[in-house]
Order: sequence, then structure tokens, then C-alpha cells
Amino acid sequence: MVATPPVVEATGVTKRYGSTVALHEAAISIDQGQTHALVGRNGAGKSTLVNVLTGLQAPDEGTVTFAGEPAPRLTDRDAWRQRVACVYQKSTIIPELTVAENLFLNRHDHGRSGLISWKTVRRKARELLDTWSVDVDVRLPAGDLDVEQRQFVEIARALSFGARFIVLDEPTALLDAAAITRLFGRIRDLQQQGVTFLFISHHLEEIYEICDVVTVFRDARHVLTTAVGALPRAELVAAMTGEAAAETAGARRVPDVAAAPVLEMTGVSLAGAYEDVSLRVRAGEIVGLAGAASSGRIAIAETVAGLRAATGGVVEIAGSLSQPGSVPAALRAGVGFVPQDRHHQGYVAQMSVADNGTLTIPDRLGRAGFIDGRRRDGLARAMIGKLAIKTPGPELPVSGLSGGNQQKVVMARALANDPKLLVLINPTAGVDVRSKEFLLGKVGEIAESGAGVLVASDELDDLRRCDRVLVVFQGRVVAEMPRGWHDHQLVAAMEGVDLDG
Repeated sequence: MVATPPVVEATGVTKRYGSTVALHEAAISIDQGQTHALVGRNGAGKSTLVNVLTGLQAPDEGTVTFAGEPAPRLTDRDAWRQRVACVYQKSTIIPELTVAENLFLNRHDHGRSGLISWKTVRRKARELLDTWSVDVDVRLPAGDLDVEQRQFVEIARALSFGARFIVLDEPTALLDAAAITRLFGRIRDLQQQGVTFLFISHHLEEIYEICDVVTVFRDARHVLTTAVGALPRAELVAAMTGEAAAETAGARRVPDVAAAPVLEMTGVSLAGAYEDVSLRVRAGEIVGLAGAASSGRIAIAETVAGLRAATGGVVEIAGSLSQPGSVPAALRAGVGFVPQDRHHQGYVAQMSVADNGTLTIPDRLGRAGFIDGRRRDGLARAMIGKLAIKTPGPELPVSGLSGGNQQKVVMARALANDPKLLVLINPTAGVDVRSKEFLLGKVGEIAESGAGVLVASDELDDLRRCDRVLVVFQGRVVAEMPRGWHDHQLVAAMEGVDLDG
């Protein structure tokens, strides 16, 4: 009996972006009818592999086959659509068009007059959705659909091209529990009809509920592939994290438990993001918020910084009530902030190092709204020295700096107003190792000087500097871990895994 070739197989795939190796001799093999999980920490290579498997990028080395046949040329998009489709966390449905128009975009039937027959398009759309048991009115604007309905429409659209291999990228991130249950039911139904899925999720409990096989990537490499039922949860987490790094990074004095709180959140909620969050950060203390990207940790930090207005609860900064959704009020209260995305939120690329570093302190630069260039540049030079920013001078545009030095400028701006509370989101993302160590060391110095620090991150190196870490999962604080935690313990909590299960 001849064995059926895998639906898709990648072998020896290497992909580089400059000096960065995104995939190194990676491999995956997915059999007909499986729901196959792909897991790994941020930077493991999952997104790059999906780009290769869906024909968005060509590997530098290695091969990809579908049912034993070589992958099509990248330019042959129709051939790729017949083999594979990806349903992303962020919908690709065009909200202004109807469901029917989205399903057959650029594939409309034309009548004898050469004009589009909308009656035929709607009929074919209804037939398509009926075939795959999707209960949606094809006449509705796609923007009126909820997240769950959009996902089902995207799956049906992919199947209409002939693809029977679907990549689901974080499909549950925006769904509630009931919608997740319905999605999993639909996946099982489609599996029985011969559809194969690659399922990517940060929630490892979902892997055990819906997937047959799991592949783990770590540091751009394939680590293991095995049946889900044969892999204990603790071993899966260990495969994702590898050898545990040092439990702590550098000794720090124990914060004074009697120190006054610089941040108190009591029963704070933000609709659709997090619910009933209570936490405290004392002067001199570094507190981490750990969790996956969709956990709510980022929204909590942005609420403290004034970017979001909570829908319930109380936020106090340095003993005073915080004004909801006001960045200027947060600055006046003594908050320094390093945002998630330095490129879009952290600096103005064509403005100078001096201008970017002093954006939060215009009142110190001159009188009556006028900027004293000498005073500004003097403050900037002090920042450059304090944070070891490599620049020929304060007048250089930030766009001319390396990523690590750009992040130092963002940190300089956050520290310019001598904050009582420093809020950091993914503070070392996209910087080199040396800059990462420098920035994290600076965070420790800031806490030693008496400021409180709130660090929202899923990077273990960032969190090791914390005196304690609060774990956020699906919008709620579910655990608190004191300094000295082990990698597998924290990662398991972040992914919602019970290691004793």
C-alpha cells in the first residue's frame, strides 16, 4: 500500500533577514485531516514559517511540497490559493463590501451584457456557505459581522478556491468562551470532511483540546514534533523555553514593604480588554505584567499611562486619582512611559535626538511656549551621557540611530520628567543584546533611586528583573510570582497551562 504524502512538508528551510536568522534548517510535516499545532515563544520563527508555507516569501534554502509536489512559483498566486490559505487574527475581510462580494472578489460572474450578475454572485455565495454550514446573510456588509462570523466566512472563502489546508493564526485571541467552543466544533466537522489545519496559539490548553499533533519551534529551529496526547504539559513548556536561564539577573536590594505606593489600581476594568484588575506598585519596586499579546497586559499598562480610559474601577498615581484617558494628566502625575511600538508611538523619526528626548518637558525649555535651543540641547546632552546614546550630537535625527539607540532615546524621553512611576511595554523588543542589558540595568537604577516601575512584557529577560510578576490571562490577573520563579512556571501560567494537569 502506497503511503499518502503529507498535505504539506517543509524540509531544511532557512530564512535570513540581513544578519538575523529567522529560520534555521526548519522542518514541519502535516498529514491529511490533522489539526496540527505550531507553538513557540515570540521570535521562535512561527510567523516566518507561515509566510513560507503560504507563498508570501521564498526560503533562502530548503524545500516546500504540497501532496508531494513542489510548491508553486511565488508569482502564481492562484496556484497557492488552491493549496493553502491563512486566516489571520486580524481579518482580511473588506468591511465595506457585502459578504457575497468578499467571497467572490475578483471572481464575479458576468452576464451576456458583460456586467456583473449580482443575483448569481449572491446565489453562489449562499451555496458556498451552505456547503460549509456557515449561517451568515450574504447580503450583509461584512463590517456588520462579529469576529466569529468573519472567521467562518474567511474559512469558507479559502475552501472555495480549492484549498484543503488552512492555517489558523491565533484564531481564538478575540473570541469569548462560547465562540471558541463553536469554532472548535467547526474545525472538527471540517476535519471529518478532509480539511487539514495548522493551528497557532499562545493558549496551550487549546492545543490539548483541539489538536492531534504538535510541533515546537525555538530560536528559529525545529525542536520536536509529536502526538499531543503523548506530550505532558510540563514537557511541552520545557521544549518551548529550553534550558532555564538564571533565575534572577543581577542582585537588587529588597524593596521596602513599607514604602508608599506610587500606583494603586482597584477593581479596574476596560471593556473587551481586561476585567477587575487590582494591583499595587510601591516606590522602589519593579512589578511585572506577564502574559500573551492578547492577555490584556498591554491594555493595563496603557491605561496607567493615560492612553486608554478604564470603564470601571479606580487608578491612583502617587496618592492622587488618575484622570482617565489623559496622557498630559498622567505626565503631570509623574508617569514616564515607554510604549509598545517605538516606531509609531515612541519617537518622531525626522526630529532630532534633542527634540525627541525633551518632548515631555516643554515647560523646562523656555518661557511663554518658546524653546531655548541651548537649554534643550544641554538637557539632551545630559540624557545622551546618562543613557550612553551613540550619536554625533543632539541635532541628529532619530532615524539615523540604530534600533538600540532609538530605544534609549525613547527611554530618555520617559525619564526626562523625573517620573515617580515608570511604565514600560516590551522595553527591549528589537534591540541588540548589549542595549538590552544596558536598558534593563538602567531600569534597576531607576527603581533604586526610589521610583516605581511597571513592566508589561512577555520576554522572560525583562521579567527576571522584577521583584514580583503578575500573570495576566484572558483579561484577568490569575497569579502572582515572587522573585526566583523558574521559566517553566511562569510560561505555563502565561499560557494558561496547569502543569499538574
